[in-house]
Amino acid sequence: MPTRPVDLFAVDHLFSDEEIAIRDTVRQFVTKEVKPHIADWYENGSIPAHELARDLGELGVLGMHLEGYGCAGTTASAYGLACMELEAGDSGLRSLVSVQGSLAMFAIWKWGSEDQKQEWLPRMAAGEALGCFGLTEPDYGSNPAGMRTRARRDGDDWILNGNKMWITNGSVADVAVVWAQTGEPGVGRGVRGFVVPTDTPGFSAPAITRKMSLRASVTSELVLDNVRLPDSAMLPEAEGLRGPLSCLNEARYGIVFGALGAARDCLETAIDYAGGRDIFDKPLSAFQLTQAKFADMTLELGKGVLLAAHLGAMKDAGTLKQEQVSLGKLNNVRESIAIARECRTVLGAAGITLEFPIMRHANNLESVLTYEGTSEVHQLIIGQAVTGESAYR
Repeated sequence: MPTRPVDLFAVDHLFSDEEIAIRDTVRQFVTKEVKPHIADWYENGSIPAHELARDLGELGVLGMHLEGYGCAGTTASAYGLACMELEAGDSGLRSLVSVQGSLAMFAIWKWGSEDQKQEWLPRMAAGEALGCFGLTEPDYGSNPAGMRTRARRDGDDWILNGNKMWITNGSVADVAVVWAQTGEPGVGRGVRGFVVPTDTPGFSAPAITRKMSLRASVTSELVLDNVRLPDSAMLPEAEGLRGPLSCLNEARYGIVFGALGAARDCLETAIDYAGGRDIFDKPLSAFQLTQAKFADMTLELGKGVLLAAHLGAMKDAGTLKQEQVSLGKLNNVRESIAIARECRTVLGAAGITLEFPIMRHANNLESVLTYEGTSEVHQLIIGQAVTGESAYR
């Protein structure tokens, strides 16, 4: 009887019964509600974001690792396992949840005022309101300190002007967490965050189309044209780049687990396909070269899961460092995209169609490889940790 690749590593004992139950519940949701439709959503370049958000809110996965305000308050490990199952459906689905919970909600939860938390977090946890996170700009991604979006004082208000780019959930969001320079001297010191209702005059979010990756995901530009906000819109506790970078670290952690879900789905699909594909009078899975591919991919997938489980345990213990998250993001996304590409070769021409999930996952992982910090950025974070020298400047 064949063994599922991850089961070969017998990892379930590393998680609690509750964490496994959450994983299985999310897996059932993805199998029933997402997988039957995801190829059509991907082909059409659309996703029913608000409908899914409400379903995901009922499931309890939006901001699930946060405490209070309607959030489930699960462990970080449970959140990681949920991300793995969501991305086994599609990276766009995991991105929706990740941006909602680890970026927009976390920013308000960690750095916001009590009024901001009360106003937004319960609705966002329930999926009644969608959020987005405006940090990246057309010319400033890996170097957020150089952002050109500005916030200037006008009496008791703030006036925001600028553009943000590649913003997940942007054109369907009800609230945007936007980061802007306020003019305080020092590299990145004057960066502050603002909670911006998307119906505020001067705010618009044109959708980005013609994508070849993350097609089942809403990606937008944010345009801020003299957006006037009261002083109460500022996140009071976030000063400088530590605010947005702390949120990025939360999102990167989810990707450590999530990317493996896409890789697992590719590998299980390829194994199933090879078992039913006869060539030269025997199954493709019976050939040594095919088994060698499966063995190598199983090894890398399992190692990635073990790394993710270890990082999850450290996060729950409160000892996880930024550079350790970078280890997980760099390794697990890099190996996941390699697995997706290799699985495509097993399926041959069939692998490029949407009848199977492999090319869709591979295309999505091209985006995951570069968002929330490119591979090169994570190499530099790790390099600085082991040498004590910064290579950024």
